[in-house]
Amino acid sequence: MDTTLWLMIAVILAGSALSLAGGAAIFLSKKRRNMAILLTLPFGAGALLAAAFFDLLPEAFELGEARTLLIWTLVGFLAFFLLERASTWFHHHHEHKLGRRNESQNIMVMIGDLLHNIIDGLAIAAAFLVNPATGIVTTLAVSAHEIPKELGTFGILLSRGWRDRKVMLANMLTAIGTLVAAVTVYVLGSNVKLPEAELLALTAGFFVYVAASDIIPDIHEQPHRTGMTQAGVLVAGVVLVGAVIHLLGV
Repeated sequence: MDTTLWLMIAVILAGSALSLAGGAAIFLSKKRRNMAILLTLPFGAGALLAAAFFDLLPEAFELGEARTLLIWTLVGFLAFFLLERASTWFHHHHEHKLGRRNESQNIMVMIGDLLHNIIDGLAIAAAFLVNPATGIVTTLAVSAHEIPKELGTFGILLSRGWRDRKVMLANMLTAIGTLVAAVTVYVLGSNVKLPEAELLALTAGFFVYVAASDIIPDIHEQPHRTGMTQAGVLVAGVVLVGAVIHLLGV
């Protein structure tokens, strides 16, 4: 295996460990848990927006024609919208829609989490196929978004009767989906010419959808002071990840 593939695997494992550690904050006091969600949710949105507009789209435009790639960005936006509508278990804020507490619903929660992780893996692999720096930035943005998502998933499973150890194990198993999807796409792309520019634009569409249509509306629903705090954290996420992109020379 080449060096970039090993780097991608190492970065994904580190990002997954960070996300799971963030999710494990659910085991802390309710006050600390709520504070973690308050800060990580908008930061994740900012990270996704920075990765999309400062990294993925500029890289895509260097490889292909802008008009065509913007169409692919829209396709990514709409595709994620349709995927989310097909499964109300993709994101943490759908917890109240899950109905009765039973084993089959917990399994569906994990299936939704697995599908989301597979999409993350595809996005990360597409970025690493372009260059390692783009891959690292994409993984950073995905990990920042995964922390509040894992917090929500942990909370749903615990509220439906699963014990701490079972929740941790289940989330570790679904996290493997990111690695398997990323390695598969990277190996395939290394042997067969994949439309890298289109994949980057598609990923940017995913990221913009999650931030703009999934996270930001939640911020608007908060009380004024809380919403202003979250808005500041979102901007900080954009600035921080944008600075990382600049430092990496992407």
